[in-house]
Amino acid sequence: MQTPVLRKGVVALLASASLLLTACSSDDGPAAGEGASSPPASATSAPPASASPSADLPPAKGSVEVVKTLTDGLASPWGLAALPGGDLLVSSRDEATITLVDGESGEKTLLGSVPGVAPAGEGGLLGLAVAPTYGADHLIYAYFTTESDNRVARLQYDEKKPAGQQLGAPDTILRGIPKGAVHNGGRIAFGPDRMLYVGTGETGDTGLAQDKASPSGKILRMTPDGEPVHGNPEADSLVYSYGHRNVQGLAWDSGKRLWASEFGQDTWDELNLIEPGKNYGWPDVEGRKGEAGFVDPVAQWKTSEASPSGIAYAEGSVWMTGLRGERLWRIPLSGKADGEPLAAPQAFLEGKYGRLRTVLAAGGDKLWLVTSNTDGRGSAKPGDDRILLLKVR
Repeated sequence: MQTPVLRKGVVALLASASLLLTACSSDDGPAAGEGASSPPASATSAPPASASPSADLPPAKGSVEVVKTLTDGLASPWGLAALPGGDLLVSSRDEATITLVDGESGEKTLLGSVPGVAPAGEGGLLGLAVAPTYGADHLIYAYFTTESDNRVARLQYDEKKPAGQQLGAPDTILRGIPKGAVHNGGRIAFGPDRMLYVGTGETGDTGLAQDKASPSGKILRMTPDGEPVHGNPEADSLVYSYGHRNVQGLAWDSGKRLWASEFGQDTWDELNLIEPGKNYGWPDVEGRKGEAGFVDPVAQWKTSEASPSGIAYAEGSVWMTGLRGERLWRIPLSGKADGEPLAAPQAFLEGKYGRLRTVLAAGGDKLWLVTSNTDGRGSAKPGDDRILLLKVR
C-alpha cells in the first residue's frame, strides 16, 4: 500500500502555505473548481494513447437536450460516480458527505460522512470512483483534503446498515499529496486497464509540476491498492504525466485514449490528450506554444469561457464542463492520432444553469451533469445544486 511517497523512499513535498493564494484567476473564476468505473480489461499495462477511436465519427455540429432534473438541493457537490445498477453517488466538498441518488426517482439517501476531511478553499471531499470489482467488494474510492495533505482512500458501502452509517472506515491507499487553498486537483477514475488514475494540482507552488519526485501537478497511475503499475513511465513511480497546473477532468474515448482538462492561469485553459511520460508544460508553457519537449493541448479556451472541471466521453465527443464559463463544451473527435478535433468546440447551456462542475457518461447518448453554484463562488438559485440528465448528439 502506498504511503506518503511517490517513489519508494522519496517523501512527497508539502506545499508552502505562503503560496496558497497565488495565480488562481481562472480556477473557479473570481470570487463574484468521476469518475465512473470503466469497462473491464485484463492487462495492467498502460492503455494505448495513440490508438484511434473505433466508433463512427460524430457530426461536426451537435446538440444538447435537458431531459430532466434528476435531483436538486445538493450542497457543494463535486464528485459523481455511477453504481452498476444505475444509481449515483455524489460527494459534498464542504460537508464531507457521500449521498446515494436513485437513478430513476432522484431520491437521496445519505450514506455517511468521510472522517478526516478538512474542507477549506478549493479542498475538501472531491472526486469519487467505484471499484471495477464493486460487485464483489462494494468499494468506493474518494480523493479528499485533510489538515495535512490530500489523499486517496477506499471505503466499503454497506447498504444493510442504517442511512447515514453505511460507509466503512477509510482505508488510505495514497497519502502525502501536497494540499493548498487552491489547485488541489481531485478527479479520480478507473481506466480501461482497471488501474486508478488520479489528477492532482500544484497547490500554487508552480515548481512542483515539473518535479517528478512530487505527486503535485501530475496525473498518477496506480493499482487499486495504491502501488505503482508495471508499465508506468518510470519504475516504482506513480507519475503517468507531469507539467500540469490543476487537472480537473479524466475520461477515455472509444479508442482507450486518456483525455484530461486543466485550468490555465490568466490566458488559456486546456484539453489534453495524455500520453505516458510526457511533459504538459506548466509552468513554462500555458496553451499552445509549439515548444520542443512539451505537449501542446488539443484544444484551448480563454479562461473566461471555460475554467474547466469534469469531462466525459459520449457519442464520439469529449464533453467538458465550465465553471467560470458556465457552459458545457462539446469537442468532436476526428480519430486522428494527434487528437485534432473534427471541428471547433461547441458551447451549450451557456449561463442557463450557472457553474457546471461534473459530467458523467450515462450510457449511449445520455450524460449526467452536476451544477456548482453553492460552493461559495456561484450565485445559488432556488433548487441549487442539481443533477441534470442530458441527451446529446
